[in-house]
Amino acid sequence: KDKFKDTNINLKQKEILGRPKVEPSKSLLKASINNEISVCITGAGGSIGSELCRQIINMEPKYLIMIDFCEYNLFKINQELEKINTKKTTLITQLKNAEDELSLEETFKKYTVNLIIHAAAYKHVEMVEKNPLDGLRNNLLNTKSICNAAIKTKVKKMILISSDKAVRPTNIMGGSKLLSELIVKSYAHNKKSSTKFAVVRFGNVIDSSGSVIPIFRKQIKNGGPITVT
Repeated sequence: KDKFKDTNINLKQKEILGRPKVEPSKSLLKASINNEISVCITGAGGSIGSELCRQIINMEPKYLIMIDFCEYNLFKINQELEKINTKKTTLITQLKNAEDELSLEETFKKYTVNLIIHAAAYKHVEMVEKNPLDGLRNNLLNTKSICNAAIKTKVKKMILISSDKAVRPTNIMGGSKLLSELIVKSYAHNKKSSTKFAVVRFGNVIDSSGSVIPIFRKQIKNGGPITVT
């Protein structure tokens, strides 16, 4: 422990994974996003939402609407995107709770949103386990509000970013994501709606807040021990 405590260790993801990085397919992205499309990301300041914003701005949509409840996270991603924006995309930041259905309707209508990617959620297992009602309320109600607002404003497509923990969930966070999937599925079966609904399950997103690699990196830098739970 003492031998390595003061060593400057920069642990890279590729050293752990042992496989090459898979780059996004631009042809697939451009099929959904172009300069006539308005895209809205909820949870845009989070680790997943912010990476989606970075990828999407390269496709130069007409509008990129970033919604987040955390002022600082929203400020950070907006500052970052302002530096790389080609000015073909208009960046819109909205500090709001994704549970506010009426406010969402106003936004979707004002910017004629075509695509919603819903990444806003509480995702830290331990925190949601300690605050189960707030975790369930947030993850379920914001999904329902977004689905309702999408239908009312005739958004073309809504995608829920779910979690691998929704598979046979053993914790409340995973259970809330599974229930969110079921909410989206129920809206997808609404034949009166023109909105298409989809769900994608993400696994452990490398270097996202609360994921194991930043924790391991810090533990190694401090000389250990490394905790595996």
